[in-house]
Amino acid sequence: MDIAPFGLERWFAEYEHDAEIMLAESGIRSLDASRFDLDPGELGYVIPTNGDPEFRARVGERYDRSAEEVLFTCGTQEANFLSFLSLLGGDGGDHAVVVTPTYQALYSVPEAFGSVTTVDLEPPQWTLDVDAVREAITDDTAVVVVNNPNNPTGRYHGEEVIQQLYDAAAAHDAYLLCDEVYRLLAEDPLPPVASMGEYGLSTTSLTKAYGLAGLRFGWLVGDRSVIEAAWNWKDYTTISPSLFGQHVAKQATGRRETEILEENRELAAENREIVADWIDRHDLSWYDPVGVNGFVTVPDGFESSTDFCRTVVEQEGVVLAPGDLFGHDDYFRIGFGLPTSELERGLSYVSKAIVNRGESR
Repeated sequence: MDIAPFGLERWFAEYEHDAEIMLAESGIRSLDASRFDLDPGELGYVIPTNGDPEFRARVGERYDRSAEEVLFTCGTQEANFLSFLSLLGGDGGDHAVVVTPTYQALYSVPEAFGSVTTVDLEPPQWTLDVDAVREAITDDTAVVVVNNPNNPTGRYHGEEVIQQLYDAAAAHDAYLLCDEVYRLLAEDPLPPVASMGEYGLSTTSLTKAYGLAGLRFGWLVGDRSVIEAAWNWKDYTTISPSLFGQHVAKQATGRRETEILEENRELAAENREIVADWIDRHDLSWYDPVGVNGFVTVPDGFESSTDFCRTVVEQEGVVLAPGDLFGHDDYFRIGFGLPTSELERGLSYVSKAIVNRGESR
């Protein structure tokens, strides 16, 4: 088995440590730990290792699923990884259809286990051609993969489109796996895919919408056979979810949830308007995103998205994500979930790099 290097993570490894401002982060700003009770008691494993049964039942209710159809994981990354391990290479086939551009793990991991056909969203509106997905599905397809809202574009595909995707997958006895890590940043979130029926799988975590990346706490929800297979694989990865993560997650998804999500949605909306005004001032464009990621056209005067992003970070100390890492070299990804004052300062530095390049031409 071979797997491609994770381009975005390698980019971050090169620049993030020494940069002044991170405008490539894809989640909302982190909450302070002081807002939660941090004492989970004895520091042992979570028992049972798939997660506290009562908490799993509470999460399952959100998806019209039982506790046995929920597996707690170390973030969405592990939830997705375990899903692919469980779905590919067995009787269901070793082929995946993945809607791109998207987070690299959603196509590189299944490609390492089997084969992948990608179906690209159509810029500049990043519309999803369901017919193209249907044509890509074969009798060997085990899973169709979509990230909704999408990373990096911020496109939120509507309920009708997702239902059509689900029907297309189910017609071939394939699952529809939806990475929904940004879903609760929407003002009116769609029903999760795992609530749509037997072939729906949802993955998410408290990382992006809740501002709790350091918990490393997420879950996979769906068909019991998939959950049991994923739990079997989890015995060989992290064994159990984080005890601290589960302890704080119970609080964050309990009585404090409405307050946290409203606060984060307000911050996302305020910052989105600031970025939209900045884009207009520089005669750039984007698709107005849901969440805290946007895919912006590269300014004139730069050879590529990498040239632009490297110039910005090396001259001004601001990290952006080159669109080339997502297969679109004429765009760059900006994350605007950080505190507003920090966002405004970062944008002013990026403006300086754009103006200086324009004056040097």
